[in-house]
Amino acid sequence: MRRAIRFFVVLLGLFLLAGCLGDEPSAIGPAEAETEDAPQLASSINVFNWGEFIDPAVLGIFRQETGINVIYSMYASNEEMYQRIRAGGADFDVLFPSDYMIERMINQGMLAQLNWENIPNAEHIDDRFWYMPFDPDNQYSVPYMWGTFGIMYNTTMVNEPVYSWDILWNPAFANQIFMYDASRDTMGAALRRLGFSLNTTDINEINAARDSLITQRPLVRAFLGDQIKDLMINRDGALGTVFSGDAVWARQDNPELNFIVPVEGTQIFLDSMVIPSTSIRQYEAEMFINFMTRPDIAYMNTRYVMYSTTNATTFEMLPDYMRDCEIYWPPYEVFYRLEAFADLGDFKEQFERAWTEVLAAN
Repeated sequence: MRRAIRFFVVLLGLFLLAGCLGDEPSAIGPAEAETEDAPQLASSINVFNWGEFIDPAVLGIFRQETGINVIYSMYASNEEMYQRIRAGGADFDVLFPSDYMIERMINQGMLAQLNWENIPNAEHIDDRFWYMPFDPDNQYSVPYMWGTFGIMYNTTMVNEPVYSWDILWNPAFANQIFMYDASRDTMGAALRRLGFSLNTTDINEINAARDSLITQRPLVRAFLGDQIKDLMINRDGALGTVFSGDAVWARQDNPELNFIVPVEGTQIFLDSMVIPSTSIRQYEAEMFINFMTRPDIAYMNTRYVMYSTTNATTFEMLPDYMRDCEIYWPPYEVFYRLEAFADLGDFKEQFERAWTEVLAAN
């Protein structure tokens, strides 16, 4: 909990700006040209990112400006990414893990320390996103996007107030509920519904959350990932658990949809850019991270993926209706219901065990 509290304090100022898209701003400027002293550049780098978490157009811009081709792969969860890297069979140069996973990878020696001289655009990152509990000395990670996890629902299909996780256990919506297919996220929702911390290490609380999800299991249409927002857009379900950026995206295509942070609380996440310690192209990886942190590129990415930017310069470039959107930038009082994930070490196996039992339940 100490880590969650520190995360709370550091991020508290973000919500003082609270209040989902218009003309593109002009570019801040191209990447600095390669000098005679610059090293011979690799012809390509391998980037491993969440699905739909980047504007594909920026990859072409990077190639045009640097001559470096980006071989781009996607993963569906932090755990999938972690296993690929830990197995040693993946030759990746840039990753986009979340807070607790960065902490785990640092502790296991899986990340390279960054050379900040190669990432001058880091100056555009809001000061309040530095010195995070998972990287307290700012040695390994560059903040990228942040957001919340909650309930998206169709206002024409749900004719009762939506304010609590409880509605996902309401038999009236049997076979109309989509749950996110990730142990920490969905177990976390059940834990907060029961009044427990997302980071509990009490086995009785873990088992209570597991039993709660097993009870809910007959009501759930499917456990999915990014597909939830597409199904909700198409009115194939009434309720689904999603991240805030997916909710902003989905509302553009279907204004019947809304999103709430449940009254019992939920998670706040911060995804950052890191370089695995196995990379042999660290200089080129740092060039890519610097490029991604350039305000005009960060603007393209946040407009495309709809998650909240960590780039202070980019935030000021956004149109008012994005900055004032409460899903994109929640109001101050919502913050008191948020908690960040911490790395639980070996205890994470208890979450995985409980989650496996949920998925195996009939």
